[in-house]
Order: sequence, then structure tokens, then C-alpha cells
Amino acid sequence: MIEFKEDFELIKKDNMTLEILEKYPGDDTLLPFYYWGIYVNDILVGKISLRIGYNFHTYYNGNIGYEVFPEYRGNHYAFIACQLILKVALAHKMEELILTCAENNISSYKTIEQLGAEFIETADVPKEYFAWHVEIKRERIYKLYLNIGVNKNNRVNTADM
Repeated sequence: MIEFKEDFELIKKDNMTLEILEKYPGDDTLLPFYYWGIYVNDILVGKISLRIGYNFHTYYNGNIGYEVFPEYRGNHYAFIACQLILKVALAHKMEELILTCAENNISSYKTIEQLGAEFIETADVPKEYFAWHVEIKRERIYKLYLNIGVNKNNRVNTADM
């Protein structure tokens, strides 16, 4: 059973605030997760989640999920929000994160690459994956290594987070 950290109910930096919407304890399929609203100048511009841990589904679903509402895209809000939640992953002793997106989601994979994640492969999603459906797209799979104070070999420098 996961122990959620109360320190992460609100995460703030400059004009962005992540405010917790839900904390899900997990089940036989879904990992425990935090789910925040992304607010910029007190306006809800999107949502982001961090799934804690790893299982079969993580490889296709990733540890981070985000969406920015269409009218707010192009402002790098997903990138900034992802940076803000890396400290939550570290607080849960996660040393790496799997990040994924649909093969044709250019904006998402640019965000993932801007974070410094290493491209692993483009994969077909197996039918055993919990969210599989006939129209599911191939997934781009990345790994983001977290390591305090290190900024080489695709490791995120989290010393300033």
C-alpha cells in the first residue's frame, strides 16, 4: 500500500500551480497515482498524473500522463508540469520513469524529449494491455532517469527542483 505524501497537495512555481484532484491507491491493474489540475494564473489549463511504481501496463501507459486543453497548447505547460512532479517521483524513491505517447503525437514526444528522456522504441501495444482497443496507436516508449545533482547520460538534474 502506498503512503501518499501530503507535501504534494499543492505544487507551485512562478505562475503555475498543480492542485491535487485525486489520489488513487491502486488495484490489481492500475498503479497508485496522484492526479493534479494544472493552473496557470488561477486558470485550469490541463491535468497531469504520476503513477507510482511499475507493472506490465507501465511500459505502454507510462508513469506520467498529461493533457493540456486545446486553447492553452503551445505554451510548454505540460513540460513545466512534468518538471514539477519529478520531485514527487523522487520522494517515492523512483529512479526512472517510463514516458509514452502515441507514435503520431508530435507535441507529446517533443515534450518528452525536452525533458531529456531516452527513446527506447516504438512498440505495438499488446492485447493484454488494460486499455487496448482495436484503433490503439503504436506507442513511442521513453525512459527518463532521475538522479539528484547529475546531468549527464540523460539523467535529469533535480538539484534545483
